[in-house]
Amino acid sequence: MLRPKPIPPKSGQESVWDYPRPPRLEQIPKHLKIWFNGVVIADSRNAYRVLETSHPPVYYIPPDDIHMEYLQPSSQGSYCEWKGMAGYYTIIVGDQQAVNAAWYYPQPTPDFTPIKDYVAFYPSKMEACYVDGEKVTPQPGQFYGGWITSDIIGPFKGESGSWGW
Repeated sequence: MLRPKPIPPKSGQESVWDYPRPPRLEQIPKHLKIWFNGVVIADSRNAYRVLETSHPPVYYIPPDDIHMEYLQPSSQGSYCEWKGMAGYYTIIVGDQQAVNAAWYYPQPTPDFTPIKDYVAFYPSKMEACYVDGEKVTPQPGQFYGGWITSDIIGPFKGESGSWGW
């Protein structure tokens, strides 16, 4: 499998091909806001992002900045070799629901302890997600939860192409 040719970043942009593997966790001051069924379910300036080669950032929001009454635990689980076992939430607002639309790590690996119980949301399953007022484009592919903004350059894992992702 050939590595795709990275798009050269312009000033103020980041290439996902410059992100590390294993992934890196970093706290960010950006303003994140998530809407579902006409309601703001998360609003934070205290999040972390995970940066991993070929992926747009995944944002993890502290529970204190989320209206947790809209999140219902699900029986879904998954395993990440870097972060550990994940649990999932279904989002329910009024008559709308998004099954397994968010995930969290109740007992993350030591490198990811700061995001214990923080919640990441699939932007593809939300009405809208914003980073500093810019509406996010979801990372391609049903499995991936990256948030694409104008300052993030790919190509991204999950896009169709000859590289097999």
